[in-house]
Amino acid sequence: MLKTEQVVNKIIEALEDNKAHRIVKIDLRKIENCFCSFFVICHGTSNTHVASLTDFVYDEVNEKVGEKPLHVEGEQQAQWVVLDYGNVIVHIFQKEQRDYYQ
Repeated sequence: MLKTEQVVNKIIEALEDNKAHRIVKIDLRKIENCFCSFFVICHGTSNTHVASLTDFVYDEVNEKVGEKPLHVEGEQQAQWVVLDYGNVIVHIFQKEQRDYYQ
């Protein structure tokens, strides 16, 4: 689990460094048969900011922890991007989408 926690910490650090808003870490490890251990949720202020947050998380986690996401979804529209690191799922929203889905 140490590697998973390193990934989560590096994701949060990358989001903070790139001025993501309302970063939330949800620990799901106590939920039986849950498909992942953590959700990290935040939002950006525009398509450009969401795309930048996505790129920064991807690059920082790859460079500092040696992990790449298994799958990335939503990059082209950059309204809601999901990075799947297996045990860690990152949701990067635009504010309007985050407010809508809460």
